[in-house]
Amino acid sequence: QVQLVESGGGSVQPGGSLRLSCTASGSIFGDNVMGWYRQAPGKQREFVARIYTSGGIRYDDSVKGRFTISSDLNTISLQMNRLKPEDTAVYYCNYWDRRPGVDLWGHGTLVTVSS
Repeated sequence: QVQLVESGGGSVQPGGSLRLSCTASGSIFGDNVMGWYRQAPGKQREFVARIYTSGGIRYDDSVKGRFTISSDLNTISLQMNRLKPEDTAVYYCNYWDRRPGVDLWGHGTLVTVSS
């Protein structure tokens, strides 16, 4: 099984920056995808960014140019700059690989952007 441990998050004023990290441990498959999703109050969980072990990266249009996802071994990070109030949400780390049923979520970390 794979375990995900998230860190980072917190409160920041509009225009500020935060950094999230997520470390995967356990039976990690060499070919995988890790990423970030978020869920704002009263809304569905939505995609933010993902990174493939092949090096490919994808962003949601709402964060392009402001957020940067990166990886170092089994840890991914999300550098969030120029934060907006609408970025306020619980951010969840996700791990996926091709093994059946392997689509895992972290516990979530709260990001609050408010003046």
